[in-house]
Amino acid sequence: MASKTASDLPLPVPASTHNRSPPRPHNWNLLVFLLTLAGCFSLLPTRRNSFSISRTFDAHPEPRLRNPSYLIEAQNGAVASENVRCSEMGVQIMKKGGNAVDAAIASCLCIGVVNMFSAGLGGGGFLTVRVPPSSSESKSEVFVVDFRETAPSLANETMYAPGGNSSRFGGLAVAVPGLIRGLAETHQRWGRLSWKEIFEPSAELALGWEVDVELGRRIPFYPDLMLNDPDWSPIFAPHGVMLKEGELIQRRNLSRTLYTIASQGPDSFYKGPIADSLVRKIQATGGIVSHADLENYQVKVYSALEGEYSGKKIYVPGAPSSGPVLLHMLNILEEYDLNQTSGLNVHRLVESMKFGFAARTHISDPAFRNDTETIHEIHTKAYADIIRANLTDDRTHTAQYYNPLFDMPEDHGTSHISVVDKDGMAVSLTDTVNTVFASQVLDPETGIILNNEMDDFSVPGTPNAFGLWPSPYNYPQPGKRPLSSTVPVIIENEDGSFYISVGGAGGSLIFTAIIQVYLHLLQGMNLLDAVEHGRLHDQIYPPVTIADSSYPHSYLDDLRGRGHNVTVLDVNRISSVIDIVVQHENGTIFAVSDGRKNGIAAGY
Repeated sequence: MASKTASDLPLPVPASTHNRSPPRPHNWNLLVFLLTLAGCFSLLPTRRNSFSISRTFDAHPEPRLRNPSYLIEAQNGAVASENVRCSEMGVQIMKKGGNAVDAAIASCLCIGVVNMFSAGLGGGGFLTVRVPPSSSESKSEVFVVDFRETAPSLANETMYAPGGNSSRFGGLAVAVPGLIRGLAETHQRWGRLSWKEIFEPSAELALGWEVDVELGRRIPFYPDLMLNDPDWSPIFAPHGVMLKEGELIQRRNLSRTLYTIASQGPDSFYKGPIADSLVRKIQATGGIVSHADLENYQVKVYSALEGEYSGKKIYVPGAPSSGPVLLHMLNILEEYDLNQTSGLNVHRLVESMKFGFAARTHISDPAFRNDTETIHEIHTKAYADIIRANLTDDRTHTAQYYNPLFDMPEDHGTSHISVVDKDGMAVSLTDTVNTVFASQVLDPETGIILNNEMDDFSVPGTPNAFGLWPSPYNYPQPGKRPLSSTVPVIIENEDGSFYISVGGAGGSLIFTAIIQVYLHLLQGMNLLDAVEHGRLHDQIYPPVTIADSSYPHSYLDDLRGRGHNVTVLDVNRISSVIDIVVQHENGTIFAVSDGRKNGIAAGY
């Protein structure tokens, strides 16, 4: 079969429209209204030290038709990312002789250039990598690289006032970035091309490209930032008017930074002029990240957490990611016959979400826990057996029934990349700077936008509207990694061969979306339809099951009959964005980037 990339396919066929008990009483209708409002206005401008509606679901500013989506077929390798430029950049790296690790790093850097609102050098994340067998007698190995941001050395449990904005905007919101250390560690262990070869395409791209649709949608919702902040306006409003889709955008300062890291190596980010500039900017905007924090940042590498479902081996990161929660949900569902979609099975799926989010309240950075027994039990079959006994087929229950321990912070955003190469090496990489445009701190010298991952920690104070107190397990401490919803997944067939690399963007909706796509595939749905199918989400609090507008309404009526409080929102507003690569038994590779964020995969 001839090699194909997204650009080689003259007009890929778009998917069809669908084919493709609290201490006090609460007004649930008002809460649902506010939840919907949060989705509608998630991209409204937010100023430092001013009130903003916190984003509950990944959203777009206005209702619109479904974006086109594409199925990419390949024989040698494929990359699925949220931007076609970056998918193709990864494929070009593989064509030059690079492997999946090289391609994933190149695509990740590219996303940080063009979709800087969700990822970049100022952030961090997790990746899962499958190293194929070195011989017919050996087995593959799957590892996790944890480059999650960490709290600075001066962080403490009471550094944020309850209800304040300093954990979201400004220098105090910035955690120690881990991306470059994580990419460097991954490249050193498993990369093939030189570090410089992988960096240079993104460094060149940053000199100028046309604003893509997703960036073009976000810029106008931050007029004060884009027009009046001298660090932002030269890039996003160079002529006094905010840039629009199709217009030239240049990040020359970031290009210089990328070229420096390309030629001088990863240490140039954590010490020297780049580090000097970052620390100066963070501290000038009220932050506490120091030179020592940057120099002392440590990546964690370990064997992936392993689960099993329907004969497939599933590999995920451990805590503080939500990998254990994803395995817990699958373990709950494993005892049911889910080969066919039915009202009962949809109910069971939603119930597994509720039990999953209850389990998630136990998750935190295990390095800062005296008792890690519960964290280590969550992903086990035995733990799921205990929980499953409480799942009732006839009805759902109030939130307290699922026994969540604490109120947990809502995380946001992110970007995901899935890759497989011709040798069966696969990478599933999720990175983020957290909310849209992160802390809104942009260092003009380096061009780096700094994360606001400190907002993923819990803040001591008062109980939420549902009577749950913030989790002390997730309070800020020096060097601590905050809880994360990200779950970069690798799945192998029963014989150990590669099957799937998958992950998502969209905060707390990530792992519920991954599970739904995976279940669709196991039911025999083709990859494009599995990704574009309607989705559900329920995280216990607020007490509402959210369905996107493309979800079959007959199943929603069945859920209501079992007591679920179902609300339907626009398909583009509430769901995670999935990027996935699948290899069939005959060796053919298929890749899909979710149309919800206008992604297009590439392959050859």
